This record gives sequence, structure tokens and C-alpha cells, in this order.
Amino acid sequence: MRLCPWILDELAVRTKGKTTAICGTNGKTTTNNILYSILTANGKNVICNNAGANMLPGIVTAYIDGCSFFGKIKAEYVCLEIDEATATRAFDSIKPDYMIITNFFRDQLDRYGEIDLTVDWLKRAIDKTPDTMMVLNCDDPLCVGLLENEQQKRCFFSIGEQLDLVLHETKESRFCVFCRHELKYNYYHYSQLGDYYCEHCGFARPKPDFMATNVNLDNYVQFDAIGLHISAKLIGVHNVYNILAAISAASMLGIDLTNINDILAAYSTQAGRMEEFAIQGIPVILNLSKNPAGFNQVITDMLRDPRKKDVVIIIHDNDQDGTDVSWLWDVAFEELCIQGFSRFAASGERAEDVYLRLKYADIDTRNIIFDKNIEAAIKSTLSYRNEVLYVLVNYTPLVETRKALISLGGK
Repeated sequence: MRLCPWILDELAVRTKGKTTAICGTNGKTTTNNILYSILTANGKNVICNNAGANMLPGIVTAYIDGCSFFGKIKAEYVCLEIDEATATRAFDSIKPDYMIITNFFRDQLDRYGEIDLTVDWLKRAIDKTPDTMMVLNCDDPLCVGLLENEQQKRCFFSIGEQLDLVLHETKESRFCVFCRHELKYNYYHYSQLGDYYCEHCGFARPKPDFMATNVNLDNYVQFDAIGLHISAKLIGVHNVYNILAAISAASMLGIDLTNINDILAAYSTQAGRMEEFAIQGIPVILNLSKNPAGFNQVITDMLRDPRKKDVVIIIHDNDQDGTDVSWLWDVAFEELCIQGFSRFAASGERAEDVYLRLKYADIDTRNIIFDKNIEAAIKSTLSYRNEVLYVLVNYTPLVETRKALISLGGK
């Protein structure tokens, strides 16, 4: 990029197929990779940043990977997850045909600030691509309120029924994006996502174009959409949204989805997205949990798991993580003070903060292992040989944690 500052301009215009951009706080990588799997399973040549490198260097690298030695691009499709703060610069070069927005949650407060700033960044990015079809999660009022330009093309996806999820948590946005009065809900799934309406100005969840119904979250996700019964070896309501977002975009791209269940059966999660290991016969589930909404979703999933559980929580505070870890106090750790959870471990560079937060959640400190060394913390927790171990990490400890699990015999 230093040698050729205009490289993205040059490569983006050489792509003759359709381009889909995926933005939003949570779910970008999974949604992007499912869409990529759908396209490639249908014989399409696709440029994609599969590993989740969603800033400009990662985007440029994805295009370079799709080039011949002489710079010719043969790809028919491009699907890219793009960091919200990067989108404004990326859209100077890339003009996506479709843009999926998954949701808006607080994330890395020292970098992004509050949600309003993230929304503003994406508004400025969208202004640069007035012909893009927006594919929006209409269960999130912040996504719907993003489009001030009434001429912008749009479609919506939604979970169209109450799921009776048990987690009690604070909504990220309680107020109408237009008149600032408090929103009312017929029901909500988690955080601010649900069936909302404003009594003051009439703003409400729009009618979805793609809707999931008959949702079953027992074991793995199942639901009905686009006239098909869809099942995948993924867990949690957030993955219903991720799959639904991907198949919504694929439908608009005109891709045949009759084989979607075969595609999802062959789909393997990206590293650290509910990735499963086995160590000495004990199932170990590794998950990237980078903000309150993500953590609370994993807590919901753990509460649905009937097995006896231990939990290791690993938090760093490097620049990529966000140096402000006060968001830990917005995570519903209090929900874990129930039978079925045995041991907890606090680890990583901010292990003290994790330990203190668990203590204030009324978790018995005699059941909390404190060890800043990641491998040692996991090893100590495994020694209790419970039925399953969950390992929850934020960004930068992910690679180190995977190496530790493999070093301990994880397969």
C-alpha cells in the first residue's frame, strides 16, 4: 500500500462480478464466511477475506490473493467483511452492490466511543454508495434508523417470533432513533434486538423481506426461511441471524439455495467462533467474546447447555482489544451463580479485573482460579474434569489460547 497507494482503486474496478460488503459489530466473520461457502458451493469464484482481516490491509490482501501474477481478476463475486471505522475509506474505492449490516453494539469504547459514533461512520460510508442495496437486520432499531436517505434501496431480515430467551440484560439502545422517546417492545431476543415500536412518532420494526420462523435452539439451530427448513451445527440465536443474513444476500444475488443444508453441514466455524476441541476426553469450547452483547449471548448458550460446566475467561487490554475493560461490568455474569457451573478461572493481562467482576457477581471466590498465564489457567481448570469447559477470550489472546489448547492435547 505504501508502494502503490492507489492499489485498491485499481483492483476494485477490475472486478466484474457482484460485490457484497458485511458490516456491523458482531457476526461479520461468520456471516461473511457462510455467504462465501454458499457462493463457492455453487461453483463461483470468490474474493473473500475469510480470516476476518477487515481493515484496509486485509481487504487489499484479499484482492491480491484473487489476482493472477499480472493482476487479472477472474472472480465472479466479492464478499468482504469491513470494519465499521474502515468502511468510509474503503468505499472510496469499493462500490458494493449489496451491503449487509448485522447489528450495532458497544465495542472497544476507547476506539469507537459510543454506538452513535459507529452509526455516524457507516452513514458517511453509505453516502458514498447511493446505488447499494442495503440488507439490514430490522430487529435492530439502530440498523433501520441508519438510512436517512429514503431513496436508498433496502431490504430487511428478521426473526419473526418470540423466542422466550431467559437472559436479563441491558438494552444497548432504549430510545427511538428519530424522536428520542423510549421504545416499547412486544418482545426482544437480546440486547435491543426484537419487535419494537415508538408510541410517540410511530417508528416501528418494518415488515421483513426475509424472516426466520419456527426457530429451535435446542442443541443446534433450526428454523424456517425462504420456503426451506434450515439446520446447521451452530448454536445460539445470534447464529440464526448470521445464517439468515447470508441467505438473504445470496437470494438477492440469485444463488440457488436448495442445497443450503448440505452447505451448512460442511461449514466449519472460523477459529475461535464456538470452536470445539477435545482434551483428555473433555469437550472444550473456545469462543471470541469481545463485548457485552457477545458475552451475554455466550452466557445464554451456556445456560441452555445441560452439562456441568467450568469456565475460563481470558481478557487482554491491547490496542486491538480496547484498553478500556469497564464493559465487563455490563456482562450478565450474575446469571452464572446457579447450579451447573463449578469452577471459574480469571486469566490474561486483565485477570484481576475478571476476578473482581466475578466476585461482585456473587460467585464464590473459593471456586475462582486466578492465573495470568493462559495455559496454566486452562490446565488447572481442566484438572477438575467437568463435563465441558468453556474458554471465553477477547481479541488478542485468541491465537495464544488456541496454541495453549493444542499444546495441552486439544484436537
